[in-house]
Amino acid sequence: MRRIRTHKVGVDQGSTILFSDFEHDGVMWTGSGPRKLTTRIEFSESYLTPPSVHVSVSMWDLDKRTNARADISAENVTEDGFQIVFRTWGDTRVARLRVDWTAIGEVSSEDDWEV
Repeated sequence: MRRIRTHKVGVDQGSTILFSDFEHDGVMWTGSGPRKLTTRIEFSESYLTPPSVHVSVSMWDLDKRTNARADISAENVTEDGFQIVFRTWGDTRVARLRVDWTAIGEVSSEDDWEV
């Protein structure tokens, strides 16, 4: 359990289209086997320590003739940002994907002072 002083909680969130591979015959649409895409996200402000980050798929467009296989995660979280990592495998064909994310953590306060 992470405990955060309530007057110092910062919440940042966003939405990003990771790829739209059907438009240019990209690897998520035309490939097979293990595939991976990593996208760096920067927070609007820095946190004091790496925040807790949640990512979720908010839109996906898949080929109906293949199995839907997807793994999405937040990795390498720092005070300034993180990486969204999307993986698929087998014969899965992903045309496009949008991801929403939320970061919650401790931020600086105007009440902070150093001695």
